[in-house]
Amino acid sequence: MKLGIVGLPNVGKSTLFNAITQAGAESANYPFCTIEPNVGIVAVPDKRLDKLAEMYNPEKVTPATIEFVDIAGLVKGASKGEGLGNKFLSHIREVDAIIHVVRCFEDSNIVHVEGSINPIRDVETINLELIFADLEMLERRIDKTKKMLKTGDKKYQVELELLEKLKSELENGKPARSVHFNEEEKEIIKEIALLTLKPVLYAANVSEQDFIQGIENNPMVQELKRFAEKENSQVLPICARIEEEIAELDAEEKKVFLLDLGLTESGLDRLIKASYKLLGLISFLTAGPKEVRAWTISKGTKAPQAAGKIHSDFEKGFIRAEVVSYTDLINCGTYAVAKEKGLVRSEGKEYVVQDGDVILFRFNV
Repeated sequence: MKLGIVGLPNVGKSTLFNAITQAGAESANYPFCTIEPNVGIVAVPDKRLDKLAEMYNPEKVTPATIEFVDIAGLVKGASKGEGLGNKFLSHIREVDAIIHVVRCFEDSNIVHVEGSINPIRDVETINLELIFADLEMLERRIDKTKKMLKTGDKKYQVELELLEKLKSELENGKPARSVHFNEEEKEIIKEIALLTLKPVLYAANVSEQDFIQGIENNPMVQELKRFAEKENSQVLPICARIEEEIAELDAEEKKVFLLDLGLTESGLDRLIKASYKLLGLISFLTAGPKEVRAWTISKGTKAPQAAGKIHSDFEKGFIRAEVVSYTDLINCGTYAVAKEKGLVRSEGKEYVVQDGDVILFRFNV
C-alpha cells in the first residue's frame, strides 16, 4: 500500500513525514529503508504478531508494511505545470490514497504561505489543482468517446452521458469521490484513473496544547470535519510535533510518554489503521518456526488469491486452506489443541479470508 502525503508549505507535512520515517528507522521488526529521499517504508503495528511469536518462537517476524511518499512541489497552477506541478501530479497518480495534511493551529513564528490560517481554503487550493488535471483528462476522453459513438455501439452513449455528468460536477468544484456512481458507472470510471477519485484522509495538524486538551474545542478541526463529510472523506486529528518527539523514543520510553498524554497509541499507528480502513484492507497471518508474518489483502479476497500474495505457485496449485481464527488459536495455546477441538477448518476456493485468519495453504504445482 502506497500513501501520498500532500499539503501546502508550512502546514506540518514534512514534520509528519520525518516522524514517520524516523519511526520506521527504529522499528525492531522491519528496518526502515529509503527508496528515494522522499519515500519511507514502515511496519504496520499488529500486536497479534507478538503473541504468535511467543507461541512459535520463529526465526523471524515480518509485519505488513506501508509506504509513505512525501509529495512535494505544489503551488497554485500545478495542473498547468507551475513549480514542480507535473512531478507533483505524476506522484499522486502512483499512490493508492492521499494523506492531506491541513494546518489547524495558529503560530506567529510559522509563516503560512497564504498569510493566514484557513483550513478549507488550503484544502480547496490542492483540490482545485487535482480537479483541473482531471478536467483535462476528461475532455480528452469525451472527444475519444464521441468518435467511438459513430460505430453505433450503445455503450458509448452511456459512457458519454456519464463523462459529461462528471465533467459538470468537477466544474462545480466537486471532486469525483463525492459523486455517487452505480455499479455500471463505477466500471467505466475505473478505467480513467482520476486523481480526485482517490480516497483522502485529512490529517488535521493541531497544536500540542489542543491535542492534549481536546480537539473538540478547535473550531478549525470541526469545520474541516464538516467539509470532509460532504465528499465522503475522513478527518484524523494529529499533532506532527508530538509525533516527531515520539519517533525519537525507544519502545519503553514511547509507552511512558503516551501514558502521560493519556494515549494508548501514537498518531502514526492511528494513521495506519485509518488508512487500512479507508482502502478496505485487512491482514491474514501465517505462523511457523521459520517465520510469523502478516499479509495485506483487500476485504472480500478469496483463499486462492490470498495464497497468491505469498507466491504465485500457491494460487496456481491451490488445493485448500487450513484456517483457524487468531482468537481461537491464542485461547487454545497451541495449533495442535485448536485442531483437536475442531477449530481448524479446511476451506476451499470460495472461502473469503477474514481479518486475523491464521492460514496454512496446501498446494500442488
